[in-house]
Amino acid sequence: MVNSMTYETIIGLEVHIELATVTKIFCGCPTLFGQPPNTQCCPVCLGLPGSLPVLNRTVLLYSLRACLATGCSITPLTRFDRKNYFYPDLPKAYQITQWYQPVGQNGQLRLPGSGRLIGIREIHMEEDAGKLIHDDEHDCTLIDYNRSGVPLLEIVSQPELRSADEALLFLETLRRTLIFTGISDCRMQEGSLRADVNVSVRPAGSSSLGTRTEIKNLSSYKAIGRAILSESKRQADLLRSGRPVRQETRRWDEDKNTSRAMRSKEEAGDYRYFPDPDLAVIPIDADWLQSIRASLPEMPGAKQERFRAMYALTDHEADLLTSDPVLAKLFEDAAALSGRAKETATWIMGELLQICKKRSCHPGDLDLAAADLATIVTQVAEGRINRGSGRDVLIAVVDRGADPVAYIRKQDLHLIDQPDELEKLVAETLRTHQQAVFDFRSGKEKTLIYLVGQVMRCSKGKADPQAVTALLKEFLQN
Repeated sequence: MVNSMTYETIIGLEVHIELATVTKIFCGCPTLFGQPPNTQCCPVCLGLPGSLPVLNRTVLLYSLRACLATGCSITPLTRFDRKNYFYPDLPKAYQITQWYQPVGQNGQLRLPGSGRLIGIREIHMEEDAGKLIHDDEHDCTLIDYNRSGVPLLEIVSQPELRSADEALLFLETLRRTLIFTGISDCRMQEGSLRADVNVSVRPAGSSSLGTRTEIKNLSSYKAIGRAILSESKRQADLLRSGRPVRQETRRWDEDKNTSRAMRSKEEAGDYRYFPDPDLAVIPIDADWLQSIRASLPEMPGAKQERFRAMYALTDHEADLLTSDPVLAKLFEDAAALSGRAKETATWIMGELLQICKKRSCHPGDLDLAAADLATIVTQVAEGRINRGSGRDVLIAVVDRGADPVAYIRKQDLHLIDQPDELEKLVAETLRTHQQAVFDFRSGKEKTLIYLVGQVMRCSKGKADPQAVTALLKEFLQN
């Protein structure tokens, strides 16, 4: 008999955030990305005998900012523990983390749209391990310890997410929140945001949790979404066929769009946690905590609501402009200077993000002052230059730091605003394109577009297309 049971998916996320500190969590080694292998390590992050860890105060500060931004309760006395396991990327055979007294617990995030509150079980500090590089050509594995000791926050959600889309929405909401706090750039392609996914399924309507599996090696939002869909289907198919789901850790294969078993899932007892004897218990000072709370910026959700109300932006515009704190600040500053919020939003969402896409960079990587963007927006809005010229000016500003007004003057980009000069251009175009004139008067109205293009070409893009169109119609009808 075929089991036609309907199953629902239950998802929990374990999100690892690499903190944007200058040095590592327990030593003075730098945390720069992309450096030559094994050039940013010392006896402490290599776990050599006799080396002792010293906590980086900025790590604690950033951790508290993350906890407060996500509504977590702060543990008054927090401490570090040792998680014991043997793996080549962990040279001292244990990881310094937090198990018994994590820095924050019982937080929550509100999902945009549905407004659902998703619980955050805990946030804890820990050190990163090294990186294994598998060399198939030479049949060996190389180890880079530059990442060993880089400070991480692990943010563990409650198993309350119900679909791949909801899990990705939670992850994006968390990413934005943490970027706005200034504790991490959360760039997944550089490993500063990584997520392991815990998936289980249960009969629809059931309140008990099924057997979960953990999926690792997820390097993009797309991979996370596909992994959840694949794993939930795999588990449902097992249960429908009468076979059990095994609790295990699975590795995602992006090329094959499937996961494979790595090892049976460990429990806490397998890691033999115990308090780290080299690090003291940390009391969280109430006055310091209050000053951190006061220093937190406006969070993305609140900023979206304000943008919609204050600037009459659509949901889509407000969402996109609050996807990055650099974009949000650039928008507000440029809109204030130009007095044109809608036009400013359009330029950022269109031309500016197109530049970022072509160059595979982030908005913060571009050198663009709000005053320069406001000048470009104003010049186009007031009809002094056309939009195409505005794009050229924007590129010149971003690439060469050009002054917008000086560049417009030097390149002679101002629109032709003298009626007699524009009339001459239109008349000359009609004289040299008699066939197009005949076609238009014969009923082929699309020819008008061709004639507009010819006038624009003759004016070297300095004519106003709307004025050209109106003048052409007037000439052709007469």
